[in-house]
Amino acid sequence: MTGTEALETDTAGVPDFRRMPVPEAIRWLAEHGEPADPRPDIDTASLVRRFPHLAGVATEDRTVEGRRGPVPIRIYSDAAATPTGRALVWVHGGAFIGGHLDMPESNWVARELAARGIPVVSIDYAKCLGDVHYPVPSDDVLAAWRYVRNAAAELVAVEPQSLVLGGASAGSTLTASAVTRLRDAGEPLPAGLVLVYPVLHPNGPAGSATVDLGSPHGQLALNYAGTDETLTDSQAFAGLGDGHEFPPTLIVVCELDDLRTSGERFAETVAAAGVDVHLRLEAGARHGHIDQPGDQGALRTIDAVAAWIGR
Repeated sequence: MTGTEALETDTAGVPDFRRMPVPEAIRWLAEHGEPADPRPDIDTASLVRRFPHLAGVATEDRTVEGRRGPVPIRIYSDAAATPTGRALVWVHGGAFIGGHLDMPESNWVARELAARGIPVVSIDYAKCLGDVHYPVPSDDVLAAWRYVRNAAAELVAVEPQSLVLGGASAGSTLTASAVTRLRDAGEPLPAGLVLVYPVLHPNGPAGSATVDLGSPHGQLALNYAGTDETLTDSQAFAGLGDGHEFPPTLIVVCELDDLRTSGERFAETVAAAGVDVHLRLEAGARHGHIDQPGDQGALRTIDAVAAWIGR
């Protein structure tokens, strides 16, 4: 890709950073911030028009004090839904350099689960831009998790031991990292862990620790890790650990995802450690499919997550 091609614009003169070389995308996002999503039908009002069963979902925005500043969270509940007795703390993806609480992978997914009787606290985190690297985003997830656990009855009307933790893509890296760190510190663990198209190894496509720093995946992994040493740290990449004492885990991988191997390898790892793990293959789906409201594979995944949490 040439420099000119990398800076082609899609809408309103904004470069499509997803097609830019990783170092250029990181620099651009650090300078300009994440551009608005051009899709016209993913805002909350549009989602409620498209999916009328979401009309009863209420939200409340709060912030949690993190180590480097406030961590935004959003609480979702539906008073008319039949409670399952479980609630979910949910973390979106975005390659560690993008994503936010209004993206469908966060907002739509949380609304769908809340409408099924699973209150959700969706959390944001610092992006790995400029001098921000691990453990900063992991610290944010831990701060939000501890806050929700300490106030579970007030926030989501369940006991702390009924909270499930989960995330998608980079969010799955951070939630599995959080579980590893909680376990290693002797703190209470979630009742379950949900990982959707997860990235649990520094080399996601190979499900291994051997990183190709010439590839976009390798460059994003190093940008998250910050140092070569952290690329070998199982607290940053849970796939490098042995999975012992992990809570019951649901892993959803996509048939057409280059990163599928990472989730499959981690399922083998935690199963070998005696963890109750369920590996689900979403046929015909691609990485990021739950960021596409109404996608049939996304709806199947959300149904499967709801059924597993409420089992």
